[in-house]
Amino acid sequence: MVDPAGPRKKFSLGSPFSLATPAERCFSTSVKAWHYLDKQNQDKQVREDELSSLANSGEIGRESLVWTAGQDNWQTASAVLPELFSDNVADGMAPPALPQSLVVGPVPGQLCHEVDYEIFGDDMQIVEIELDPSETVIAEAGAMNYMEEDISFEAKMGDGSEADSGIMGKLLSVGKRALTGESIFMTHFTHGGGSGKRRVAFASPYPGKIIPLNMAEIGGQILCQKDAFLCAAKGTKVSIAFNKKLGVGFFGGEGFILQKLEGDGMAFIHAGGTVIRKDLKGETLRVDTGCLVGFSPGVTYDIERAGNLKSMFFGGEGLFLATLKGHGTVYLQSLPFSRMADRIIAHAPKSGGSAKGEGSVLGGIGRLLDGD
Repeated sequence: MVDPAGPRKKFSLGSPFSLATPAERCFSTSVKAWHYLDKQNQDKQVREDELSSLANSGEIGRESLVWTAGQDNWQTASAVLPELFSDNVADGMAPPALPQSLVVGPVPGQLCHEVDYEIFGDDMQIVEIELDPSETVIAEAGAMNYMEEDISFEAKMGDGSEADSGIMGKLLSVGKRALTGESIFMTHFTHGGGSGKRRVAFASPYPGKIIPLNMAEIGGQILCQKDAFLCAAKGTKVSIAFNKKLGVGFFGGEGFILQKLEGDGMAFIHAGGTVIRKDLKGETLRVDTGCLVGFSPGVTYDIERAGNLKSMFFGGEGLFLATLKGHGTVYLQSLPFSRMADRIIAHAPKSGGSAKGEGSVLGGIGRLLDGD
């Protein structure tokens, strides 16, 4: 049977113009024409000055096949057009450093100072904050480990996020901090020099991990356990939130008061043991009470019974479990500080605990000789 449309054209990678009409071949006389195969291996023809935008959008990838006049065959884009995928500037050189006298301001619309950081250590960590001139980081009293020259510090009532709050606003903020058991003062560290970058470091108060939080990425707010906050870029609001459910307050492991951080910059919290991040997408997570570090907006916090009566009393997991449900981010810790302190006290002989660790009959004699 004869095809009424005439004989079908055969497509060959060796002849890129096999699908093009005479009009398409006359694409432009002044701008070089290129052919590429899209994700469905369809032949597309474009001007050379359109290649960059197609590469940026992902339409043309490193392994996409391309052809232009002068090539014997189709080749990958990365082989014949490497400049489309280069991370360098057009002339292949990086721009010079900014003048030292230049003070870089915050991103327009951003409330918090923009700080860089680096975390050192494993189980007893330090976070080192890098400040540009006039930048400030706030921290809990006593958290500072070291600081370089040109950095000055000042103890203030409040976090500085509401500079015009007045004396009553500051007193209210201080009262809220007192409820969490923290110092009524926060320390503000500012780079007062005229040029260069300076660093100030803050140490974790007990074995565990420091968690860097980009507040803009988690909805601008997080609720965490009372003593979790370590430091943050100036502009971060540190306040409290109340558990409105009696059951959660009594048995949830976090009490009735939670610490609330709000902002759009970097904040750093601390937790005990190993820290795990869980991203919830509508599912429910059940957690041992006390192991919850913090959770973002969109996650609801409640409690439920830990199984039947036998499981509740003899299962070793306590009477209740914390439940987290919704859409958001949850941070968990493997060893809450209160639990670690209880175990240390339980095995401290001078506190009435049973000694452990010597592992031999000579253990008691050794302690007598040491004066223990």
